[in-house]
Amino acid sequence: MSLLKTLDPNPTSPPRESGPMPERLIAGAPAFKTWAMDEAKDGLVLSGVWEATPGETKSIKGEVFEFCHILSGVVEITPDGGDPVIYKAGDSFVMKPGFVGVWKTIETVRKIYVVVN
Repeated sequence: MSLLKTLDPNPTSPPRESGPMPERLIAGAPAFKTWAMDEAKDGLVLSGVWEATPGETKSIKGEVFEFCHILSGVVEITPDGGDPVIYKAGDSFVMKPGFVGVWKTIETVRKIYVVVN
């Protein structure tokens, strides 16, 4: 088992397709694609590529830590009680455990993610 993993930003394998949980949908009809590429620590650390079409959803991280690097597209993230922040291709950010806010995909977004449960 290699301890080095390259994450392909343009995967050719079929993604897992999904959508937001109904109780988290705010606006639009976003569709999600996930290319899970690696897991470690018995599934506690996950990484891959994720894509979403335009729409607006409630983001609730709970105990999850998530690092994101935007490959393409534009999102606006508004923490509850905070100001909106725009992220676009080339930007990176972290949503820490306890984060609650609104994730608004303005232009179809593709990101590399690393999630720590």
